[in-house]
Amino acid sequence: MKTIGLIGGMSWESTSSYYQYINQEVKTQLGGLHSAQIVLVSVDFAQIEQFQRNDEWDQAAQVLADAAKKLEKAGADFFAIATNTMHKVASQVEQAVSIPLVHIADATGEALVEKNIERVGLLGTAFTMEQPFYKQRIEKNFGMEVIVPNGVQRRLVHDVIYQELCLGVVSKRSTADFETIIDDMREVGAQGVILGCTEIGMLVDQNSSSIPIFDTTKIHAKALVKLALS
Repeated sequence: MKTIGLIGGMSWESTSSYYQYINQEVKTQLGGLHSAQIVLVSVDFAQIEQFQRNDEWDQAAQVLADAAKKLEKAGADFFAIATNTMHKVASQVEQAVSIPLVHIADATGEALVEKNIERVGLLGTAFTMEQPFYKQRIEKNFGMEVIVPNGVQRRLVHDVIYQELCLGVVSKRSTADFETIIDDMREVGAQGVILGCTEIGMLVDQNSSSIPIFDTTKIHAKALVKLALS
């Protein structure tokens, strides 16, 4: 079994989900008492969030690059950034080490192709929904259209992520709001929806969605295990 490297803490709420999903998948694949070999470097999200807010992405990239170096030194065979938004600086982080990065958008794109999705909705932070680094990677590499909610809905999604989910708060009102947004995307042709923030799975799941859900945390975790056991 190869050793998985994880850059976590963005937020720690979803990083704990990564640990759970990775080990559940290893147990499913190998059975018995098997669990994953993981090296985790968890950063301080308050610092990262400040860099995001101030548009200081190079500084954020340096923090993650330093974390990746620690993973490599600790023996990780490959690594993942356990968040969607910070894949904005994925290329800078990947260049800092010699071990490969498992990109969350690539894992998600492959899952979408398996389900023959041609038009997909995207929920995430404002950075992920509004900037090209995520949407264009999926559209270019996997040949599908990615759509996002309207401006008011994007602000709501962003605020719920930072003001609730990253603090471990899950409210029925926000669940209802997200369900409405998903319904609206279905009405304009979305065949599925990407939960493009690793915390959103805390709020909605397939039972609360009118179209197929693609939870990037679960998808990414499964891709990491597949590589670890290859």
